[in-house]
Amino acid sequence: MSDSVSKITHNKPVFSDNDPQDELFTLNLGPTHPATHGVFQNVLQVDGERIVSGVSTIGYIHRAFEKIAEHRPFYQITPLTDRLNYCSSPINNMGWHMTVEKLLGIEIPKRVQYMRVIIMELARITDHIICNGILGVDTGAFSGFLYVLQEREFIYEIYEEICGARLTTNIGRIGGFERDFNDTAFAKIREFLKRFPPVLREFEDLFNRNRIFIDRTADVAAVDAKTALSYSWSGPLLRAAGVDYDVRVSEPYSSYEEFDFDIPVGTKGDVYDRFIVRNNEMWESLKIIEQALDKIDREPKGVFHADVPDFYLPPKEQVYNNMEALIYHFKIVMGEVDPPKNEVYHCVEGANGELGFYLISDGGRSPYRLHFRRPSFINYQMYAPMSSGMLLSDAIINMSSLNIIAGELDA
Repeated sequence: MSDSVSKITHNKPVFSDNDPQDELFTLNLGPTHPATHGVFQNVLQVDGERIVSGVSTIGYIHRAFEKIAEHRPFYQITPLTDRLNYCSSPINNMGWHMTVEKLLGIEIPKRVQYMRVIIMELARITDHIICNGILGVDTGAFSGFLYVLQEREFIYEIYEEICGARLTTNIGRIGGFERDFNDTAFAKIREFLKRFPPVLREFEDLFNRNRIFIDRTADVAAVDAKTALSYSWSGPLLRAAGVDYDVRVSEPYSSYEEFDFDIPVGTKGDVYDRFIVRNNEMWESLKIIEQALDKIDREPKGVFHADVPDFYLPPKEQVYNNMEALIYHFKIVMGEVDPPKNEVYHCVEGANGELGFYLISDGGRSPYRLHFRRPSFINYQMYAPMSSGMLLSDAIINMSSLNIIAGELDA
């Protein structure tokens, strides 16, 4: 065990290596056990109910997204990104679109940037709802999950109004959105801003000072800032360890520099801190959405994409009735408009941390090389060493607090 990992606080196993009566047995935690929250496996060596060591294995849903993407035109890659973190897929979509726009040098209208901010913050809320709600379930508290799940359903109704999809949204396009938000969508967003805060407060009342919940989560799997950084953690996990790193602030995109919001941080980096940080981030997301709505009201109406006819599909009505639009549609679909040769990296603040896209273009219709920086893949690498010495029940709670999404483990 490395020095950095040894600083993870947990209870050491109590047994003697020289005692012949001490026997370890192998326990497979996953890949099909519901407590693993996905299709991945941990092969654990267990002494009674205490974990001595473990090895994490992935690859059970390997889908080769990066290689598939290297054989697709740029605009057809968006549905692949949906399948990374499917609990907050719009953030994946927006991150990919911004990466291609960075390659092409496209300037996005302010109104479109604010619309994207709204979608990304709604997605962040849905992701944190799932993580913290399921954390409550894993500690034996089911009611809170039911309260907040209704609000996730309402956000999915907003997605449906905007793009017609719910979980894997394929929302937006390179250059903006396929259509403007209609009045119903804006009305639903404003309704959500009114109905969600009382639910979130009630959710916090159920957990924040709950003696059983605190006993199950406080001082469990605590990680200090140095260790978290040494493992390249990002997102709520890193912030819970006391590091105020947020891509929206350190490398602003989509005009996030214009918004006023705080970065919640923890002190111990334990399961309880991760829970609190995510709850606080939902409050900050509500503030950001409210500001974005105000900013949209000050922008010209009807603007929902950049003026880039070489890469933005024209409306179907024009395709059916206008020869120039038909030509552009054909060229875009067939990938006949060559992007510039360049190498770019763009990252956004995903729900679980820094979500990055490393793109190399050789000027062809598809990426020459494409790599996704999936935060769950980075965060998960520490699970096995940090579980050493934990009780099995605490290891389950720890996994829940890491919010590992199996779709991000294999790309």
